[in-house]
Amino acid sequence: MTDPSQSDAILGGRVRLLQSARGYRAGMDAALLAAACDVRPGDRVLDLGCGPGAVMLAAAVRRREARFTGVEADPEALALARANIDLNGLSDRMEALSGDVALPFSRLGLPRFDAVLCNPPFFDDAKALRGPAPEKSRAWMAADGLAAWTGFLMKAVRDGGTITIIHRADRLADLLAGLAPRCGSIRIRPVQPRAAAPASRVIVRAVRGGRAPLALLPPLVLHPNGEGKHTPEAEAILRDAAPLEWD
Repeated sequence: MTDPSQSDAILGGRVRLLQSARGYRAGMDAALLAAACDVRPGDRVLDLGCGPGAVMLAAAVRRREARFTGVEADPEALALARANIDLNGLSDRMEALSGDVALPFSRLGLPRFDAVLCNPPFFDDAKALRGPAPEKSRAWMAADGLAAWTGFLMKAVRDGGTITIIHRADRLADLLAGLAPRCGSIRIRPVQPRAAAPASRVIVRAVRGGRAPLALLPPLVLHPNGEGKHTPEAEAILRDAAPLEWD
């Protein structure tokens, strides 16, 4: 049975997003990854595992002179991504293609990109997570492991291009190990739910062939201690399309 969809407004109403009513739904992680996209005019950007397109749509609103390509293996999510591109009037500089991280990047028949974005599935061990609903399993479980995702990304980006990934903070060592063979100039932005809490996410930006030393940047704090509302910095990212700076 086809999964029904529903429409949401994100980024302060700048983007309309059709999402699965029962399956995985884009949230904070997608918003932060889109804000971390710091590409230049004319750059070509890949969103690997784009789902319904939340990351690349929100990034495209910020970076109006860049071109975006989403790659998605799930047919229903891919159909939503294509519908969302049309819904937001971005078909002139955005496309969504069928592709699988388990297959070589060369199968796409595309030149390497200037930048790649990715929010990989957070789990690759079925024992680490109580089984998600079938509609959400592909988004939560990386059947081929995190290394397959980082390997694909390194093949997909040109020398000097950037790889930007958001993932669980406790997988940082695995992320760095996966990027180490070909990447450097790594910058890490921890994401903390509150200032007094450990980081729950990390956003990692690496340069293929980069040689600068690793830099651990100040954290992004999402909520004031003891309060449910967002900090001004988080609110600016979520509502006002502010970028997440890498300086």
